[in-house]
Amino acid sequence: MRFDEVIGQEDVKQRLLQMTEEDRIPNTMLFCGPMGCGKMALALAFASYLLGDRENGDPKATAMLRKWEHPDLHFIYPVIRPAGTSAEHKMISDDFAKEWNHLLSHGPYFTMDQWLNEMNATSQQAIIGAGESDSIIRKLSLKSSQGGYKICIIWLPERMNQECANKLLKLLEEPPMQTLFILVCEEPEKLLETILSRAQRIDFKRISEYSIQRALVQKRGIDEENARRIARLANGNWMQALNQLDASNENRGFLDMFMMLMRLAYKRDIRELKKWSEISAGYGREKQKRMLNYFSRMIRENFMFNFHQPSLIYMTQEEENFSKNFARFVNEANVIEITELLEKAQRDIGQNANGKIVFFDLALKMIIYIMRK
Repeated sequence: MRFDEVIGQEDVKQRLLQMTEEDRIPNTMLFCGPMGCGKMALALAFASYLLGDRENGDPKATAMLRKWEHPDLHFIYPVIRPAGTSAEHKMISDDFAKEWNHLLSHGPYFTMDQWLNEMNATSQQAIIGAGESDSIIRKLSLKSSQGGYKICIIWLPERMNQECANKLLKLLEEPPMQTLFILVCEEPEKLLETILSRAQRIDFKRISEYSIQRALVQKRGIDEENARRIARLANGNWMQALNQLDASNENRGFLDMFMMLMRLAYKRDIRELKKWSEISAGYGREKQKRMLNYFSRMIRENFMFNFHQPSLIYMTQEEENFSKNFARFVNEANVIEITELLEKAQRDIGQNANGKIVFFDLALKMIIYIMRK
């Protein structure tokens, strides 16, 4: 993978190239930024560049890296413990190497949900366990097969358990020669302070609207107007932009649930609202949180819709069509209360509260709030 395949992030690309030219690459780098900004994509591109995949580079290295099979490139990522696996076995990334390569073969932009699906996870939590640090220590103790860098990319290091983090810290304190660690992180505040202090941090901004729009036109063949609208909605997240292209994307389902909730609340149809809450409770907890987050965005956008300033509105055409009639029900008298209600529901779901109770309580209170003027 090469730098020109990464969407936007030109400043970070130039910074990495300059560090390479000046021969001042640190042993440990920490790539931080929001989901969908291209941290992992640039980590892969930088690793590929250092290992020889570049113009006039090593054709053999390029061939291996196109399949992510270079012997000097190692990956660490969160994994689950499948049902039936012996408790004595320490799960490591190698246990899911086939699934990981399959995920990477579809591109360098992906989410934890996609990775969980790749592993056929149900309710398991994906973590980086103690066995991982033992495995990578063994791998990095060997000499570089190609005589250059040995690179270890750790995706979501904040998911390391305490034992793994402590062992990794020792490795970062005394890294093997010509070894580079790239930690690709979304929640750096969850890392040990001692790990943070040993890494050179690079913060990624959200991808610019222009870069997403251009990529949609060039890579996906989208016309300029639709690309512009999608880029605005994506809010700097390439994954969100791709979701908007999917005719069956999750947000369309969330919009249906949002419209159903508001219409039933307006009609005060308690029986149907109870059915609505049971449907919502049937989703997995992560999907429930995403849906509630979507509801919060729709409330915010409908409130802004009342100001008749198109430049302030970030909605799809379907969302706008609903908002033309619904927006008047979101106003100064209730927007804060509705927002707080949705935030409380998110917290409750995150704390494993009963979904049926949370969503039915939300539905009943919505009857009161949307009638306030």
